[in-house]
Amino acid sequence: MFLLLPMSYLVMQAFQAPDGSFTLDNLANLGTPKTIDSFLISIRVSGTSALLGALFGLLIALAIIRGKLPEGIRSTVMTFSGVASNFAGIPLAFAFLATLGRLGLLTIILKTVFGFDLYRAGFNLLSFWGLTLTYLYFQIPLMVLIIAPAIDGLKREWSEAASTLGATKWQFWRYVGLPVLWPNLLGTLSLLFANAFGAIATAYALTGSTLNIVPVLLYAQIQGDVLGNRGLGAALALGMVIITALANVIYLVVRTRAERWLK
Repeated sequence: MFLLLPMSYLVMQAFQAPDGSFTLDNLANLGTPKTIDSFLISIRVSGTSALLGALFGLLIALAIIRGKLPEGIRSTVMTFSGVASNFAGIPLAFAFLATLGRLGLLTIILKTVFGFDLYRAGFNLLSFWGLTLTYLYFQIPLMVLIIAPAIDGLKREWSEAASTLGATKWQFWRYVGLPVLWPNLLGTLSLLFANAFGAIATAYALTGSTLNIVPVLLYAQIQGDVLGNRGLGAALALGMVIITALANVIYLVVRTRAERWLK
């Protein structure tokens, strides 16, 4: 009920004009160039951060679980991942501004000590790649937490059997390891996409209206200023719900198929 009742109210509001009458204008406004552009930018940021987060998270998880690293490193990385995956919003935006902003600590160190001006080189924290980099702070740890049980499910006997039959490590991962992990990787990728697509506080605190993504555009419609349109905001939210729901359905379906390998 906590999901269905607000969702029902959201659907009704998406079809209401400011005077309360029925209208399709809110949904029609989703086809304007500005709205389409905001959805495209949001999908690009979410997709890029999900792909990079999945790649680096997978490499880190493989290193701490199947790599020959000291035992204490795994517990340290998993503990940090549990904290970092939930560190978002305004504190995360401030942390990156204080570190990689124009007057950030790392930016000043690179400029004064090494003579390298990060912003003259083309980097801008308040841009597509800046927001993507910020999202990676919680995307990579989330990937590590989710994919770790799947990597644990890769039985040592499989690699030993492959080695006995003369397979190299690359052949094992190509024909055994990655095919087994693939459903989990695809499902986790969908979850990372949904996680980034719905983020609002970090993006708004970091870029404001500089980057026209859907959550920021939605906030502008419902914050109650003169130009706000709550009906359009509800329509935008409905579009976001549909996209994130599709991503989560993919995750659940693929996750169910992958569970048989983890038993």
